[in-house]
Amino acid sequence: MERIDVFNGDADGICALHQLRLQNPTSQSRLVTGVKRDITLLDRLTSVKEAAISVLDISLDRNRDSLLTILNNHNTVFYVDHHFAGDIPSSGALTTCISAEPTACTSLLINDFIHHRYAAWAVVGAFGDNLDETARNLAKTIGVKTADLAILKEIGILLNYNGYGASLEDLFFSPADLYLQVHPYKDPLDFAATSSTLQTLRNGYQDDMNKARSLRPALENTSGRIYELPTAPWARRVSGVFANTLARDKPDAAHALITTNSDGSLRMSVRAPLDNRTGADTLCRQFPTGGGRAAAAGINELPADQFDAFIQAFIRQFSG
Repeated sequence: MERIDVFNGDADGICALHQLRLQNPTSQSRLVTGVKRDITLLDRLTSVKEAAISVLDISLDRNRDSLLTILNNHNTVFYVDHHFAGDIPSSGALTTCISAEPTACTSLLINDFIHHRYAAWAVVGAFGDNLDETARNLAKTIGVKTADLAILKEIGILLNYNGYGASLEDLFFSPADLYLQVHPYKDPLDFAATSSTLQTLRNGYQDDMNKARSLRPALENTSGRIYELPTAPWARRVSGVFANTLARDKPDAAHALITTNSDGSLRMSVRAPLDNRTGADTLCRQFPTGGGRAAAAGINELPADQFDAFIQAFIRQFSG
């Protein structure tokens, strides 16, 4: 039986799959992934039959039709995620572990599923998803030293940073390659100590963030701050981690980052206030190609003529 692993290309998706495969090794697995915003990954598998498929960190709601086709094609599916799911199909071939709680992420759900066998990687995934308090609490329970905690946080941020871009060409590493580089390491501290990958990402992150830090908000009011990023690879790469940084810098405010796609449509990254991690997904699902989770969501291709409507919806969602 063919084994297929489908995962989001960010830190959470990579760390979730890594934990799962450390616990349940497989000699050969087809990897299906992409840039972070490539979330309808199950569309690629609608012709597959009689395979064992694991799906990690992509919205069931956005993949519902393809999932139903996959189940009808006599595949078995193990589905773990923390985004809005909607109604979960009833099928003996489908096993789910889904929670849309604001403090959940897929790495943490897998960590619980495998009984905390590789919890340090769940800490990395949680830091990558901007769940700093949750990551620290888990780290404390497994006895991570203060100095080592800073290393785990940096790994999470850098793995997450690599996932953002309009296409694989924007990234330093394809998410599949990055996962394969992580995979030999049971301990993320060993990965940090011996892999050259992090230095490449560290240099890119520092350069891109220096440019982002020079930007000023295009809009700032009681609802939050909105930034417009230039049309450049560095801006596409940095959008997610910059949004997370802004959220940490001003935790009582919502944030949105806007970049222009090659076709003139707009790409939005939205963060709800860290003090109240709700509303980002509700806002983004009002618009075409929008989705995500309560604390962090986005719109892949917002028609330019809906920009003003988005601004007004952002203000309504996060006012007060």
